[in-house]
Amino acid sequence: MNYRLILNIAVHLLRARLKQTIVAAAGVTFGIAMFITLLGFMNGLNDLLDGLMLNRTPHVRLYNEIKPVENQPVNLSEKYKNATNFITSIKPKDRGKAIYNSKTIIKVLKEDKRIVDVAPKVSTPVFFNSGTIEISGIINGISVTAEEELFKFSDYITDGNIADLEQNNSIIIGSGLAKKMMLERGDIIKVTTPKGNLASLKIVGISQIGIAEIDDVMSTTSLSTSQKILGESTNYITDIQLKLHDISLAPQLAKEFSTQFGVDTIDYQTANSQFETGSTVRSIISYAVGIVLLIVAGFGIYNILNMMIYEKMDSIAILKATGFSGNDVKWIFLSLSMIIGIAGGILGLIFGLLFSGIIDTIPFETASLPTIKTYPINYNMLYYIIGITFALVTTVIAGLLPALKASKIDPVEIIRGK
Repeated sequence: MNYRLILNIAVHLLRARLKQTIVAAAGVTFGIAMFITLLGFMNGLNDLLDGLMLNRTPHVRLYNEIKPVENQPVNLSEKYKNATNFITSIKPKDRGKAIYNSKTIIKVLKEDKRIVDVAPKVSTPVFFNSGTIEISGIINGISVTAEEELFKFSDYITDGNIADLEQNNSIIIGSGLAKKMMLERGDIIKVTTPKGNLASLKIVGISQIGIAEIDDVMSTTSLSTSQKILGESTNYITDIQLKLHDISLAPQLAKEFSTQFGVDTIDYQTANSQFETGSTVRSIISYAVGIVLLIVAGFGIYNILNMMIYEKMDSIAILKATGFSGNDVKWIFLSLSMIIGIAGGILGLIFGLLFSGIIDTIPFETASLPTIKTYPINYNMLYYIIGITFALVTTVIAGLLPALKASKIDPVEIIRGK
């Protein structure tokens, strides 16, 4: 089989029906371009939304949860311990929020090779005093260096600098809280702790996470300042936050550390399950729409090639009469579809990248997302590989049925009919 001659004949047939060829290639181009653009935009949006929570959520969090004691006195009784006991109105045990022996736990965790780093935190509810008004909120005392390294807290500071938290009696408040109390950087805010301690803190910055429920109540200070206003020692830690090298190990390590250190733990998947579900659904929708676009383009190629066979019956008969076999004719029409697929696919990749770049430059500024300046796009190379592969497979399948039909045409019947 002379592949060069077959390819030459296929090119001449395409040129003879140039308008139909352009329409078929344009269908493939449009399908791939929209597939890449849609996936890039949807996954960029997923990354943005996930980042709002996941970038501020530790992979594993160690803490003490207020809950009833599991082993009640009746379960320790020799008479009743093997029986089924129904106990009501169990009161939770006040074991405190502090993690016992926290510094030793942190030392052990820092030596674990599976962990990137550890960020201790003190979290406490407080009242922010504005004249006679008391607004409830939360203060997070953080290790400034660790928090910045693991969670990039400075990305959410719209006014001020995270390094200023190292100053004594300083605080960064949420943008919602600042608006409610009409405060700005440099002002003094009074805080009342659950124990009744009153402290005056200097505002050194305004933060904005982008989630109103958080920005209305959250404020941040240094670990030492939070311990001081609570009247606790430097060993007082309520949360230990971990970032892992392999995020997929989070559920496993959460259970391991809970047993090892006798504390409650939660992994990021459990804490943000609703966000992961939303991301998965959006990804499925975007892939489904993109694949449908490519399938529609494939049907267009099939119709065009099918019509071309009917219009080129004479040419097919002449080819067979001059010695071309049915297999040769089949490969001529398969070559037609492959040329359309390759040309349309390459143009689709170019236009997909171009459209993505255009979207990536469109301004997108909103008060709820201060760090975002343009619409998000994900330029994952996998989308381009999937696009060109699916385009080639679709066009080959679309051209296969017409090619098989052309290979079975009897030239004697065609010539006799003429």
